[in-house]
Amino acid sequence: MKIPSSIWTLLIGIGLTLASLWYGQNHGLLPTAASDEAVLIDGLFNSMMTVSVGIFLLVEGALIYSVIKYRRRPGDQGDGPPVEGNVPLEILWTAIPAIIVIGISVYSFEVYNDIGGFDPHAVHEAPMNQSSMNMPGAAIAATLTEAPANLNQAKSDEAMQDPATAAVRNADQIPQKVDAPGVGSVAPTLGASPDKAGQPASLIVNVTGLQYAWIFTYPDTGVTTGELHVPIGREVQVNMTANDVIHAFWVPEFRVKQDAIPGRQSEIRFTPKTVGDYALICAELCGPYHGAMRTQVVVESQENFDKWMQEQLVASHETMNQAIAVNPANLTPDEFLAPYIKEMGIKPETLHQIHH
Repeated sequence: MKIPSSIWTLLIGIGLTLASLWYGQNHGLLPTAASDEAVLIDGLFNSMMTVSVGIFLLVEGALIYSVIKYRRRPGDQGDGPPVEGNVPLEILWTAIPAIIVIGISVYSFEVYNDIGGFDPHAVHEAPMNQSSMNMPGAAIAATLTEAPANLNQAKSDEAMQDPATAAVRNADQIPQKVDAPGVGSVAPTLGASPDKAGQPASLIVNVTGLQYAWIFTYPDTGVTTGELHVPIGREVQVNMTANDVIHAFWVPEFRVKQDAIPGRQSEIRFTPKTVGDYALICAELCGPYHGAMRTQVVVESQENFDKWMQEQLVASHETMNQAIAVNPANLTPDEFLAPYIKEMGIKPETLHQIHH
């Protein structure tokens, strides 16, 4: 019995759909999802993978079928049928990709918004004075005549209020740039998600990138370290900049990446959800030793984080006492700090750059 072509089409469609759905959810291409943001991004990636696998199987299957079905037989010297086109088919294969692209665009927009990528106030943070806003037509004129506020300078000044951060940053040597949203020149920001808009993060960490290390300072504690320790389940806000060239803060398991740019104050937020040690990698070519610019992000319970923080505070206090007691005037900062940099995970070259 000959099976109708419509039945074959239905069966093939069901098979392609099931295969695409299975592989889209079981590809195993991504590392552990260790943050709340990773779950959202993985959902988008899996959806794109499902669609891509379906299209790949459909197109490659049609090609292979055509090569076998319509191959030239031995002794066949004739021409093929004069097929000029099929308007309905051309409309179909144009409309379907367009619908897919629009759907993925809307979905990716929602995901980016959910992880804090779209802050409706970020582009318009430069304030206008109230008297200008009350004058008819003055809102447009104000944008042409009033100099925008230097938000990077304000954020830099705020960060430099923390002595530990001021000790590792060279903000006095790098002018803070003015954001220009109209031409797309702004400090990159992944802020709070819509449900946490306007709320401060549970933990704030200042991060400084320099060739070839990351230095983390915890404001108002005096703690400086070469590893990033964060408690599980609490939203972390990382304020970052660079002392020399562009670096990129990337933790693959968190699915977040942000540039650290000299003269700009970048921000990124994430909420870790899985305990473990994760690699923090510089994802921007920053010099000949770029590949060695790695450290660890330690996600731990609140109890262990508090214990670690207390240990850092005690160690910092003891180090200060030793500095006051035994540091003679003839020792340079590099010479005196040399015994302690190993404990902090900082290389001697990095320490030399900070002081020079």
